[in-house]
Amino acid sequence: MRRIMRSMLYILLASMAAWAQAIPIANLEVRKLSAAVVTYQGKEATRLSDRGGDGGLALLKGSSFKNGAIEVELAGKPSTGSFAGARGFVGIAFRVQSGGSKYESIYLRPTNGRADDMVRRNHSTQYASEPDWGWERLRKESPGIYESYVDLETGAWTRYRIVLKGARAELYVHGATQPCLIVNDLKLGDAAGAIALWVGPGTEAYFTNLKVTPVLR
Repeated sequence: MRRIMRSMLYILLASMAAWAQAIPIANLEVRKLSAAVVTYQGKEATRLSDRGGDGGLALLKGSSFKNGAIEVELAGKPSTGSFAGARGFVGIAFRVQSGGSKYESIYLRPTNGRADDMVRRNHSTQYASEPDWGWERLRKESPGIYESYVDLETGAWTRYRIVLKGARAELYVHGATQPCLIVNDLKLGDAAGAIALWVGPGTEAYFTNLKVTPVLR
């Protein structure tokens, strides 16, 4: 009986969240972003735009996630009139706690992917843990450990997948079989929390085909 119940729970968790197209706005709790469902490059998508200059989150209502995989197609580009340092920051926040004031995230800097400056290219991906371990602190204290290069195109649809297990995270891009970023010491540890679409400062971002597959441990 326990085995049957456990199998049923796995099936239930595996179907926790999956949208073949745009994520409905009604399923999101949007913070500091403008949200709309649009067609972008031939796909129905959820568009999230930074409206205050600091970026923001769109929390997936009712989500609770610890280990497993989060997959999505996303695209990011600097919004019209954004500041010079805008990079089209776009990604996923996970294990979100305290209503969004504490979370882990892994995001992309699309304009860095094909920059002529190799230093910028090596900053194409980024892990951060807010509020204590932002990207600036991580880069200063552990240069090159929490960011990496991956080929990206500004505003182009990108297949994004993160796999979480305990205090470890792996980022896979473009359907690759090997991760382009590995984090072995997630700063919130082996925690649980909500999932959110993450948009950085000065960014216009698009999300579609979100799939969440939790794994019990």
